[in-house]
Amino acid sequence: MSFTVAIVGRPNVGKSTLFNRLVGKKLALVDDTPGVTRDRRPGDARLIDLEFTIIDTAGLEESGAETLEGRMRGMTEAAIDEADLTLFLIDAKVGVTPVDAAFGEILRRKAKPVVLVANKSEARGSDAGFLDAYNLGLGDPCPISAEHGEGMLDLRDAIVEKIGEDRAFPEEVEDEDDQAIANVDVPLDTDDDEDAPEPAYDETKSLRVAVVGRPNAGKSTMINRFVGYERLLTGPEAGITRDSISVEWDWRGRRIKMFDTAGMRRKARVQEKLEKLSVADALRAIRFAEVVIVVLDAAIPFEKQDLQIADLVLREGRALVLAFNKWDAIEDRQETLAKLREMTERLLPQARGIRAVPVAGKTGEGLDKLMQAVVDTHKVWNVRISTAKLNRWLEQVTAQHPPPAVAGRRLKLKYMTQIKARPPGFIVSCTRPDALPASYTRYLTNQLRVDFNLPGVPIRLSYRKSDNPFAPKKTRKIY
Repeated sequence: MSFTVAIVGRPNVGKSTLFNRLVGKKLALVDDTPGVTRDRRPGDARLIDLEFTIIDTAGLEESGAETLEGRMRGMTEAAIDEADLTLFLIDAKVGVTPVDAAFGEILRRKAKPVVLVANKSEARGSDAGFLDAYNLGLGDPCPISAEHGEGMLDLRDAIVEKIGEDRAFPEEVEDEDDQAIANVDVPLDTDDDEDAPEPAYDETKSLRVAVVGRPNAGKSTMINRFVGYERLLTGPEAGITRDSISVEWDWRGRRIKMFDTAGMRRKARVQEKLEKLSVADALRAIRFAEVVIVVLDAAIPFEKQDLQIADLVLREGRALVLAFNKWDAIEDRQETLAKLREMTERLLPQARGIRAVPVAGKTGEGLDKLMQAVVDTHKVWNVRISTAKLNRWLEQVTAQHPPPAVAGRRLKLKYMTQIKARPPGFIVSCTRPDALPASYTRYLTNQLRVDFNLPGVPIRLSYRKSDNPFAPKKTRKIY
């Protein structure tokens, strides 16, 4: 992108609504409650023919530096320093308030280009507030309606005037190496006569990781330690994070895109609309991610909600890694670690061998081991096994433990192949698949996990009834 723009203003003036309008998606949470946005969220914006990076910020409030509002204001000021241009939003219906005037003075001291935007100008009685904006001394206000998309052309012209046409429309330089990553369709391996070479794992491909857990488990603190600076808002208060914020960084030469999510409480306790929106945003982050780190408090691990979150991740088909956070507060580490490993195997049998790493988000202890566990689990999640190996394996396991006879009739497993990866999915051709008991499916799944080294990832195993070669073929009607 050619330049960066930060959207700032008081709470509830429509910053997130304008952010969503410019990026063309409902990325930021929007609600009538003031102060919904807390962390700064970047996005790729497009306005008519302009393309730039936009940053949504928390509402500016006058408060002490140690309070939550004060820390939010610090994040907003960091976004202003990072941006090349600032969009200062005011509510045209309300007019200029003393808080607007105070922060207008702060923007003048920053000595950076500012576009004054009078939002909600479509409302009746907004003319007085629009004219009042001239008192801020930041130039002509630009009247818009972020909710209805009015005034976007005027906003585009104001941005170009402030940033300059050379910066707004840089000359495009063709670069053969700068190409979008193509989605490669992996062909299904249907050769059952000989072993086909299994595709190698790409160590350089970027990795999407979501960090989830209960409120106040230390997710944001851990991500800040990963990136090396205070990128996300943290504090002793529970439930600070609301939006799912993506953070990009490099780990051992590999690009990592990590999503911080809101704490997920039990469904019965989620009553407010805003918290429901936050949880829905966290669920979208899980579906978008490849590997999900479930953060647990090492002092009180495996609460019912922790198990439900882990089960949700596995049902979504994502690779799962457990992080026992706040390890620096544990005194008897050896005994606690043995207990945690036993509980992991016992309470999460649906994905045996889940990698669990004790970490300390505040000090950074164990974070390298955690990322290595993420990469190792991602490798397993992407594994593909040739059909020849699978059928030799199927012959062995059915010889050792044949499927039970149902109603005096024998069940026969004939053929097996892998139909997908991410997570590994297999299909078995057999007689009477509806009569095969669930216990035998668990037996096959556990043997697959052990014999092909597939720990900690969900395995999809389905059955298909084979065609009867002696049955009369259906005639095709020609009209």
